[in-house]
Amino acid sequence: MHSTSDAAPEPLHGYELLVIVSGGIAAYKTCTLVSRLVQRGAGVTVAMTDAATRFVGPATFQSLSGRRVLTSLWVAESDFDAQHIHLTERADLLVAAPATANLIAKVAQGLADDLCSTLLASIGPTPGQGGTPVIVAPAMNSRMWANPFVQANVTRLRDAGYTLVGPEEGWMACRATGIGRMSEPDTLLDRIESALRK
Repeated sequence: MHSTSDAAPEPLHGYELLVIVSGGIAAYKTCTLVSRLVQRGAGVTVAMTDAATRFVGPATFQSLSGRRVLTSLWVAESDFDAQHIHLTERADLLVAAPATANLIAKVAQGLADDLCSTLLASIGPTPGQGGTPVIVAPAMNSRMWANPFVQANVTRLRDAGYTLVGPEEGWMACRATGIGRMSEPDTLLDRIESALRK
């Protein structure tokens, strides 16, 4: 039997992450990502769009993170203000996974009409310029990804200092092969660890 001192170190101990989940079948991959982040010692708070809850129930993320999952601007939590803005102030990193075309458009336009878009709009100074780093993992149909308006929004995010990871090519829920799959949890985990250690 190994003693406590022999236990594997938790490389992300002390880090606070805010994971934003929008509505797509790739939300199931985010379950794995949250689990692995917690196993590495990170504190993880999950916020979900209404559409996301149609794919994965909040109870799943609550079990994986050990924390209440946030789904609305209008439900006050005992230790959170009504807008949950201070969550972005204490987060070392924000991860939007999956990030749908709708969520990407909201972020690119500065729109804040629900919990998740409000959190992303309130991250403070520009990411990469002293602000909270943000990793965005797009996931959508390949034709949506190729849409020029979506690409313009993606370019705005990159120019503003957001880190985009993926999407990747492969089999998608629409029964077609193309570019649009969300990156795998291990890929995202590597990018998250690299971003936190900068």
